[in-house]
Amino acid sequence: MTTYAGIALAALALATPALTVPAAVPVAPAAVPVAPAAVPVALAAPGAAQAEAEAQGQAQAPAPLAWRDCGPAGLRQECATLTVPLDYADPDGRRVPLAVSRILSARPEQRRGVLLVVPGGPGGSGVQRLSVKGAALQGELGGAYDLVAFDPRGVGGSVKAGCGLADEDRHLVNLRSWPAADGSVDANTARSRRIADACARAGGAELRGLTTANQVRDMDRLRAALGEEKVSVWGVSYGTYVTAQYAQKFPRRTDRLVLDSSADPDPRTVAQGWLRGMARGAEDRFPDFAAWAAHPDRAPEGLRLAERAGDVRGLVLDTAARLDRDPKPSATAGVPLTGNLLRQALQSALYSDAQFEGFARLVRQARTPGETPVLPPALAGPMSDADAAVTVGVICNDVKWRGSVASYGRAVAADRAAYPLTAGMPANITPCSFWKGGPVERPTRLTDRGPSNILMIQSLRDPATPHSEGLKMRAALGARARLVSVDHGGHGMYLGNGNTCGDRTVTRFLLTGERPETDVTC
Repeated sequence: MTTYAGIALAALALATPALTVPAAVPVAPAAVPVAPAAVPVALAAPGAAQAEAEAQGQAQAPAPLAWRDCGPAGLRQECATLTVPLDYADPDGRRVPLAVSRILSARPEQRRGVLLVVPGGPGGSGVQRLSVKGAALQGELGGAYDLVAFDPRGVGGSVKAGCGLADEDRHLVNLRSWPAADGSVDANTARSRRIADACARAGGAELRGLTTANQVRDMDRLRAALGEEKVSVWGVSYGTYVTAQYAQKFPRRTDRLVLDSSADPDPRTVAQGWLRGMARGAEDRFPDFAAWAAHPDRAPEGLRLAERAGDVRGLVLDTAARLDRDPKPSATAGVPLTGNLLRQALQSALYSDAQFEGFARLVRQARTPGETPVLPPALAGPMSDADAAVTVGVICNDVKWRGSVASYGRAVAADRAAYPLTAGMPANITPCSFWKGGPVERPTRLTDRGPSNILMIQSLRDPATPHSEGLKMRAALGARARLVSVDHGGHGMYLGNGNTCGDRTVTRFLLTGERPETDVTC
């Protein structure tokens, strides 16, 4: 799953009325083989040939990887360190480490290549994701791939950056700009300016190196170190944007690509647009939680919040408003349960049905006299300085965030009225509004030029990357992609929060290259 650090400011989203998805299709939709991955240079996206030439012309080829055992017992996971240029504009300059991991195919005779697992975020660990998903992938794919992942810059065992932020500024509920109870953005503005100033003072070249463009280059560096001409990729959440950018810049080095839970790739907004989409996403997803929390099966555990699903929304909003006025002491000393902490807990819980129980219990504890709320671990204390740095660093380095303090105030007021569950947070000001130095590079626009070898999978009710926003990625890719829309709520569909039909369609694509003839719904 996408880490809490990774979802702190960005969690992708999209919408295009030009594309329509059938309301229902057979569980086993008709399939067609993927078009050959090779594409003439003339069809490659603008800048692709130049990017490939730059990578090929690097002064130092990747050194052989020295693998060692790591990960959970029995998984046969191995780890190594890949060195990459801190700055690809200076390939002979300082080099930095990236943690990489693999699980070799247990059936070499059936191996067809490498599947690179790209995590969400920014801030997700590829190495950890491979540890979590490795067994399921092996079971689904039956040895067709070596499974490979890496920790992006700023994450896990890779080169770190830091901003030297105070503990208070590293709490998720503060790093995310939840407005004050009255809708004021004054405190958010002051904190955002303070964080941007601190990052400018302490971040250095490591922080400025945290970009999507560098992650794409690092991916290709890993491909070369593995000795592979092409790679297949499964990217999730923010990882879909990274994967799509890789396909744009290195189209001839891609085999089969799965984009799981995508957002709008508009280069004018990037993560600012992703954040705004979360308001719509919460509204799309909340009815699933409401139905769960009103079901009679919740009663024995004291988690039935209302007798009717339609009453759950009002109860949750009322609880948050009560906590705005009178925060309740929690089991974590010095961290009371506030209205915004409850709202953040809800937003996080909507990612997966498995999180519903914990949030319902938190609501009950908040409303019941004598009960002490137990905060989710991710909300009970500050994230590390390195996690906070990568959370803001990538999204602020990638694109200029637009808007004045006054315009943010107006946007928050409108968003609070339209989307009460998120209370204006998705439209609020962030440290990116005060980021020093501006974007590191100009974002690359995705196009429909390139091999037709992409399968998208997207929930119809995703709290982080709403289906309406995912359609914008679909529109950008055109004939290069097919879309599988999954009638199940949550974020991250394949082998996660989706359903059998969606999983089967993705697995078939990775094993055979076959995709549905048209966009379909599972």
